Order: sequence, then structure tokens, then C-alpha cells
Amino acid sequence: MGHKSAGIAGVLAAVSLFAAACGGGEQAQQQAGQAGKPVQVTFWGWAKGTQEVVDAFNKTHKDVQITYEEIPSGNAGGYAKFSNAVKAGNAPDVMSVEYPQLPDFVNQGALQDLSPEVADVKSAYPASVFSLVELGGKAWALPMDAAPQVFFYRKDLFDKHAIEVPKTWDDFRKAAEKVKKADGEARIATFFPDDPSVLAALSWQAGGRWFGTEGDAWKVTINDAPTKKVADYWQSLVKDDLVKVQPSFSQEWNAAFEDDTLWGYVGANWGAGVMKGNHAGQAGKWAIAPVPHWGTPASGMLGGTTFGVSKGSKNTKAAVEVIKWLTGSKEAWTARLSSGTSSGFPAVADLVPVAAKSFDAGFYKDQDIYALFSEAYRSIQPGWTWGPSMVQTLTAFKDALGKVGAGQTTIPAVLDTVQTATVEEIKGRGLNVAQQ
Repeated sequence: MGHKSAGIAGVLAAVSLFAAACGGGEQAQQQAGQAGKPVQVTFWGWAKGTQEVVDAFNKTHKDVQITYEEIPSGNAGGYAKFSNAVKAGNAPDVMSVEYPQLPDFVNQGALQDLSPEVADVKSAYPASVFSLVELGGKAWALPMDAAPQVFFYRKDLFDKHAIEVPKTWDDFRKAAEKVKKADGEARIATFFPDDPSVLAALSWQAGGRWFGTEGDAWKVTINDAPTKKVADYWQSLVKDDLVKVQPSFSQEWNAAFEDDTLWGYVGANWGAGVMKGNHAGQAGKWAIAPVPHWGTPASGMLGGTTFGVSKGSKNTKAAVEVIKWLTGSKEAWTARLSSGTSSGFPAVADLVPVAAKSFDAGFYKDQDIYALFSEAYRSIQPGWTWGPSMVQTLTAFKDALGKVGAGQTTIPAVLDTVQTATVEEIKGRGLNVAQQ
């Protein structure tokens, strides 16, 4: 995926101007060290199991300590809080940023170029994942996890009604019809009108490309043919009442699992911890399968977290030590997954066995879920690039998708709406957009 760097280098030429700001932390750090006190690295995040990871770090490190603040997840207010803190000059040293939003914060000048500091660990990551934190040939964060798509299903109910686990999306529609026939109140899955990242992952899986570069311009193709195919497909499921339309992680969504009217969930590996935590009474009834595909097994990425160092940090060296440990140490992954709340999948491939050993899969009747996640990870379609204005793009999606359930718009029509809004937003930021 390195071919895109040259184009993005032109697009992001301006961001290199503030990279020089990252050198100022050394002096303050030395002063802290001279005083004989540990360097305090402030860290904002929200991923499950993070408090346990921070506690493990602080127990084992003398010279550096993490002061952790759990903030609302990014789209629930965390990103706005971070942006405001950057503007006010009081941002944390280390910040959680999901892959889609990283280019946005780089464009805002909120993060430091970490290329020299992380060069020694780059080879631990698959190129397809590390490229998601590189813009303009520079590394702006370290990946923590990858988030391959999978399908959760009620194995007991599928078995009882002789419904086969769908391998393709055609199978999925047939299975959806059988679920509804078996129980008029039940549905196979949910369309989330409030979570466009699911639509992005499904498009990625289908071979879509929402963003790319052409020379020094961004190419925007949110309404490309693969994405239209995905949109048409889910629109037909909504129209024929074969899926529920509910906000993600809402009370009504969780209640539908509890009263046996929701038999499946198209999600990602991290959903394994969420389901186990939210529906403990259904232990042994759930299993996980590869996400259905369009003819060849494939996956997209749904979420995934990186850690960056904020532009104004006075503790760059210590902050980098922290993010290397958070993302790449066995101790961090053991602490995160032993918490029982996280089923994260390490972006560092060598740490997957540690994760598998640390997560208690009893809820899934000890299914080897990490072998399944690994298989899904290997099938992630290469070549996906996130755009420079994803916070705005996802907001435009949310506003438009919210009208799908009431029949005021359709999912394919939403693509055109967001395509137009995104092109306008990128141009409004003074960036070039290639002609479609």
C-alpha cells in the first residue's frame, strides 16, 4: 500500500511544518528526571481494559508513570474534547485515535510525527496495517489493534431451526428469511442507522475504495460500485423487514438479544468481549463465524485504535515509551484481555497467541475464536485509505442514515449525499480534490 504515500505527501505538505514542534519536550523531561520524580505522561482513551493496562504499566515502571483519564468514545464526544484541548494548549501527551480519524487529526496539526521514534518497531506490523498510520511517508501513531469483521450468531437457535450459518451474502439473506419464518418477532441482525463505520467496513470488504490520491489531490469515491452494491443489498433487507433498524449498543438493541428476538450481529472481533459482558446469561448459546462474503472470503476493518502523541506534549520521549509498551508488550495485552471486558486483536502479529491465552472464551463454549480472528485478519482487503475529513464524513453519514428507518431516504441515496458533502468539506479545507 506504499504507493499512495507520494500523493499524500503533496496533500499533507503543510503538516510537516509543525513536526518541528516535537523537539521541545526533551529539556522539560530532563528537568523532571533531575528532580528525581517520575515523568508523568497524561493519557486519554476509552478502550475496554485500559485501566488494567495502565495499572500494569505503573507497577512495572519507575521513571515514567501514566496518568489516565477515561473519556467518552471518540464519536460520543472524545474527539471533540481532544480537538478543543489541542486548541487550548492542554492536550494529553498520549491520545487514542481510531484509524479513520487519524488523517483528520494530522491535518489539524494535532499530532507529532513519530517516524524516527517508531522506526525500530515498524517491522513488527503487517505493512497493510502500518500504512494506515502513515501519511506523507511519516508515521503519526502506533497501531494498537486490528479489527477484522466477523459474524456472531445464536448457535442454539440456528441448530434448533436447522438454519445453516451463512457463508455468502446470498446465504445471509436466505438465513434471514428462515429466522423470520421460525419466529415472526426475530431477526438475523441489525442495520445501525447511527454507525456508518459498519457501512464503511462492509464497503471495504466488498472491494470499495472511498478515498485515494491522484498526484497532489484527494480522490473521493464514496458512491463507488462496490459500495452501491452493499447499499442496495442492505436497503433490500431493511425494505423487506429482514433486519432490525436500531441504534448500535442501544437499550433496545441489547433487549432484543435478551428476549431472543435478535439471533445475530455483524460486527468485529472486539464484539466478542462486548457480547460476553452484556449477555452473560446466554453463555454457551453464541458462536462466531467468518463474516459472509461476496464470493471469495474477505473482511474489512471495523474500528481499531492507534495511539498518537499530541503536538504540544513536553514529554515526547516518555510518551513514545508508553505507546510502544501499550501496543507492543505481552504484559499490556495480558492485562487488557485478562480484564474480561476486551477481546482485542493485537496489530502486532506475534502477540496474537498472548491474546488468545488471556481471553476466557467460555462464553463461546471455548471456541478457538482467535484462530477465527486471525483468519479474518489475513483476509482483510488491502488498499483501503481513510480520507482527511472522516469526522465530518461520518457525521454527514449519521445525519442522513438516521432517516432510513422512517423511509425518508434510502441507503444508496445517502451515499450520493455524503459524497457531495465530503468533496465540499475537503475543498473547504483548502485541499485539492481530483475530478471524478
